[in-house]
Amino acid sequence: MSDLLKNLIACSSFFLIGQTLALEFNVSTDRIIEANENSNEWLTHGRTYSEQRHSSLNQINSDNIKNLNIEWFYDLDSSRGHEATPLVIDGIMFTTGAWSVVYANDAVTGELKWKYDPRVPRDKANYLCCDAVNRGVAAWEGKLYIGTLDGRLIALDAENGTVIWETMTVDDFTVYSITGAPRIIKDKVIIGNGGAEYGVRGYVSAYDVNSGEMIWRFYTVPGNPEDGFENDAMKMAAETWKGSEWWKYGGGGTVWDSMAYDPELDLLYIGTGNGSPWNYKIRSPEGGDNLFVSSIVALKPDSGEYVWHYQTTPGDNWDYTATQHIILADITIDGETRKVLMQAPKNGFFYVIDRTNGEFLSAENYVKVTWASGVDSETGRPLKTDLGDYETSFKLVFPGALGGHNWMPMSYSPETGLVYIPAQELYMPFVKDDNYKYDETGWNLGVDMTAIAPPKNLLQLSLLVRSVRGRLSAWDPVAQKEVWKQYLTLPWNGGILSTSGNLVFQGTSDGELVAYDAKTGERKWSKDLQTGIVAAPITYNINGKQYVTVVAGYGGVFAIQAGLPPKYSGGPINARIVTFSLDGDIQLPERPTNINMPKPPPPIEDQASIARGEDLFHWECHMCHGAGAMGGGVIADLRYMTEETHEKFMEITLGGLYTEKGMVGFARRLSEQDLVVKNTVSGGMALNDVIFQFVQDDIPFGGIGPSGMGHYHGIEGFKTFSHARGVYKQTRIEAMLKLMRPPYGKLFDQILSSRIKK
Repeated sequence: MSDLLKNLIACSSFFLIGQTLALEFNVSTDRIIEANENSNEWLTHGRTYSEQRHSSLNQINSDNIKNLNIEWFYDLDSSRGHEATPLVIDGIMFTTGAWSVVYANDAVTGELKWKYDPRVPRDKANYLCCDAVNRGVAAWEGKLYIGTLDGRLIALDAENGTVIWETMTVDDFTVYSITGAPRIIKDKVIIGNGGAEYGVRGYVSAYDVNSGEMIWRFYTVPGNPEDGFENDAMKMAAETWKGSEWWKYGGGGTVWDSMAYDPELDLLYIGTGNGSPWNYKIRSPEGGDNLFVSSIVALKPDSGEYVWHYQTTPGDNWDYTATQHIILADITIDGETRKVLMQAPKNGFFYVIDRTNGEFLSAENYVKVTWASGVDSETGRPLKTDLGDYETSFKLVFPGALGGHNWMPMSYSPETGLVYIPAQELYMPFVKDDNYKYDETGWNLGVDMTAIAPPKNLLQLSLLVRSVRGRLSAWDPVAQKEVWKQYLTLPWNGGILSTSGNLVFQGTSDGELVAYDAKTGERKWSKDLQTGIVAAPITYNINGKQYVTVVAGYGGVFAIQAGLPPKYSGGPINARIVTFSLDGDIQLPERPTNINMPKPPPPIEDQASIARGEDLFHWECHMCHGAGAMGGGVIADLRYMTEETHEKFMEITLGGLYTEKGMVGFARRLSEQDLVVKNTVSGGMALNDVIFQFVQDDIPFGGIGPSGMGHYHGIEGFKTFSHARGVYKQTRIEAMLKLMRPPYGKLFDQILSSRIKK
């Protein structure tokens, strides 16, 4: 055979392979439905439309799990939070990292195929409640879809990561955000958004998979009634908001994570977020349920038409979102097979709902709950208690705002009949913010966040840390009871994967991937991955070999507030994709050693100024740097600031010196002038002065600066601020005479009072 012919055959083979590869990426409705019976791939966020996150693969099982080791790992580009569930399609793994970056890796070797960075502006961190995270991509007909932190929806070519189309999904990219993974239903890509703390109106939208054109939008809370309502559902919802112009506060109800789809019923299920602001008495002072805040809503995916809803927390007052993972399953209740929807939202109750019509079936608390004594079996409404009412007094509420379960996905095993919940035992002190004023650029809670400042006493702090913990809970949804549990050192542990190998996998806050016996909860295996894990693992099979993968990278709201445990005090490390197999033999590099904490410089302010600084920190900074500035492992721990950092402090905090690192300048919220105003105890000041004094220095120019006081310039300014007065200096002889120095007694007081001009 000639060399020319060989080359022609080689080229044609390459062309055919390329063509085949392009065609093989064609994820479709049928292919996702078939995945119910074929667990070799991971085609959509929850593996299947039902979002059960259970795999029938069993090559890796409870008998041989001890042999599981690392097959490959790939280091990502950031230490910020990593929450993505990877997809595995035709041998390629697609996942996302911090700042909405997309990675395509060979699922067998880990080799990077391509990377796409949407270049989210780092000052977007100003409007993120919970870290620069993303939970993954969606795939359809050779394309990948990513929602970015700044509100864009982008379609990429799955082969090479090039942009096919891009559309902005939000009206105001500054306050809205996207952290959730899109879902694809019948040629429509479905995406919601976040931003309820910043005063936005929630909605979910559908876009054409080929063009990016918006097909429909369903708002989750009503707008201004004077503008009319988009549909009958919004008209109905408006009747449940009372006594306030709620639309000025946005309302909330953002669809920032959970969705599920039933192809047979052709229904899309969405979970909605908290009200805006959190404090119910501010947004709806005369009561009402505030639909569709903290609700599960069923929609027709073709049109976005409302079908039914169930509200888990009517009149939500505690950030009890219903955006937590939704699972669809057919289970037997009282001898009858029911099509159910299951959810463990933040509020602490596990719900079983008939997904055909929204009928409430049952609910029981899966963690300690104080805001309600239970859920009424007839009405499905919570039985609220006074222990959750913080309108007039401080209340320690269980669960806290981070919930008994947050966004981390659950798993349901049809083989055991159990739901595996990444539960957590957290509480929060709730105190009404008596000075609340709506802020267009900042958080709107109506709750005094200084109340969550940690105690300075180390013993008290230690007791506080020990009072919160995580729990992996195996829950029977029929009997509504816990079958087994495993307590974990800290809250904020990873999502769940269950398999037919009688295994349950979960990552932990303190950096381990752990496998448990699915039936008994016995701990069977673990591996230290050197950084906390919040993402959920996946499993897949290629060429007869089963793999388990997790994205390890600590982050999210609890992580950046509370930091990492002491074992990771060596500082942040970049997140990584880690893949395991039964014959893996790779070892991770050694983690950096601990860093000695420098001695802080001596304080230069008085105690009153320091106290005011603490208040400012817990209003503006603690959401990223941790309560009490005790961060670590995710974002730089401020306790480790160098002398050089201290010298650049104003440039960093106000000037935005580290904006490209995600540390934005706070000049928009806390300018140098603000610092002067907030820290001035007495005396006068002139801010944002004008230059006309140089040409007409005798004009008083009233009303300059926040004080509204005038007479700052020239002769008038001199008269105003000089206040010529006599000063009498007491002599030593006079000081010896009692009557010559104050207090003078009642007679002198009366004489002096008569001479003072009022």
